[in-house]
Amino acid sequence: MKPSLSSRLPWRTWCCLWAALLLFVGAAGAHEIRPAYLEVMPTQSGWQVLWKQPVVGDAAVALQPVFSGGWLDDSSAELSRTPTHLVKQWRVAATQAPLEGQTITITGLDRTITDTLVHIRLSDGSDITRLLKPDAPSMRVEAGRGAPAVAAYLMLGIQHILLGIDHLLFVLGLLLLVRKRARLLWTITAFTLAHSLTLALSALQIVQVSVPLIEATIALSILFVAVEVVNLWRGEAGLASRWPWGVAFAFGLLHGFGFASALGEVGLPKDAVLPALLLFNLGVEIGQLAFVAAVLLAYRALRRIRPALLERGRWLAPYAIGGLAGFWCIERSIAAFT
Repeated sequence: MKPSLSSRLPWRTWCCLWAALLLFVGAAGAHEIRPAYLEVMPTQSGWQVLWKQPVVGDAAVALQPVFSGGWLDDSSAELSRTPTHLVKQWRVAATQAPLEGQTITITGLDRTITDTLVHIRLSDGSDITRLLKPDAPSMRVEAGRGAPAVAAYLMLGIQHILLGIDHLLFVLGLLLLVRKRARLLWTITAFTLAHSLTLALSALQIVQVSVPLIEATIALSILFVAVEVVNLWRGEAGLASRWPWGVAFAFGLLHGFGFASALGEVGLPKDAVLPALLLFNLGVEIGQLAFVAAVLLAYRALRRIRPALLERGRWLAPYAIGGLAGFWCIERSIAAFT
């Protein structure tokens, strides 16, 4: 008769497990804070300013674009909402201060963990694209000083995967499930191909899905992999341990729709849709590979330095992943059906 899991784990390990789970739950909101987006486009009578401000729950993140020329000092913005953003639009008369030479600042950005993508089209048709960060929330509008119109999408992809705790936990579950290098390579490749496919289909509006339902199903996929890890370690090989690449591909299709939902809120430049999409996807892959490398290096270092600690605490990871995924599954299912 096999000893129960509780008899194999000392009480201190259980305390650490639940403490880690609570910390994960507290950090889980990071994935919900999507990038803000500021767009400035010329019109026949002046300028149109579009601002997409991230929303967490029912409250908008305290961010506001400020133009040094006083463009947005009035309260004439047209308001609308999406599930993840508060959207504001201003129409600025051509008689106001010229755009070039102004400094744009995103107030409150320095107190967040998100970024702001700024896309400006000048009167001569040239584009300026910048990604403003918490440590650099301002930019000066100068012709010829912007990055190529799609360059910022690479950083957006990296940011999304590294702040996407749910996606990273799924990848971590795959790492716990597959030990052989060749098999792990095929599994990660299958996951990459799958989410790249649905990311493209959704971003190009070929396939449209319910975002809340997809988010709930992504949480369910993480819970499934965590259960499969526990069953494998108990000596009961399941579907995911026998065909990890197939499971990774199937669930990767869901995760691709999740990536696309974040990209869809920011939007793709109309004159460079494919390059921006490719760079965003490349950024996701760079971030994913960096995470995989970091986990494998940390595991190898801990196995050399404290192998006994690694063995005693190995059950912590799948139970923490599964507990958090279960919490997300309930929370997101309620949101999807209300």
